[in-house]
Amino acid sequence: MIARRLVLAGALLAGAAPAGRAQAPLTIGRLHYDGGGDWYGNPSSLPNLLQAIGTRTSLQVAPREKVVTLTDPDLWEVPYLYLTGHGNVRFSEEELAILRKYLQQGGFLHADDCYGMDPSIRRELKRLFPDRELVDVPLDHPVYSVMYKLPQGIPKIHEHDGKPAQGLGIFLDGRLVVYYSYESDLGDGWEDPQVHNDPPDKREAAFRMGVNLFLYAVGGRQ
Repeated sequence: MIARRLVLAGALLAGAAPAGRAQAPLTIGRLHYDGGGDWYGNPSSLPNLLQAIGTRTSLQVAPREKVVTLTDPDLWEVPYLYLTGHGNVRFSEEELAILRKYLQQGGFLHADDCYGMDPSIRRELKRLFPDRELVDVPLDHPVYSVMYKLPQGIPKIHEHDGKPAQGLGIFLDGRLVVYYSYESDLGDGWEDPQVHNDPPDKREAAFRMGVNLFLYAVGGRQ
């Protein structure tokens, strides 16, 4: 189903739908995981990102995200899986096997550290792909140019520990399948403006990065 959605999304990016096909709106899957972390954090972030995608691109998107677990059949209907939180993330062996298959078959995982998730997500990603390193995503990668040009890479939205923002990734056969936004906090930048009171330029940078990530995910770009 992921492959089918990628084909349909590619047609929408080109501005046309395949003949005879009714298009179901695309959406983002918010991953409900175990371990005690607040997977539900930043509740207004994904509806706001979907609204930005809907107004800035030709894609038909749903007004809200879909909450999914890794054992939920609806997982295979979302091309962009979003994971966030401040605390612990933990996957079972069954969940790891499903997530690995989802990514191998065309899915995309965006892990967005909301400050405090870093040790556990690095551990779980190592369990997910023991033979793959989490590496810096090069600045010439399409996630930084598919729609908006971001020559400096991922924007820094919140200070956290004061470290530079990093866009880290895992690649399979040259395709970026996991994007880990670290020391950036894109989700806070997507939240309603009164929640964090981020400057308009920070919010705009966060939305541009989010739109790029979604377009890369649904377009299956190499």
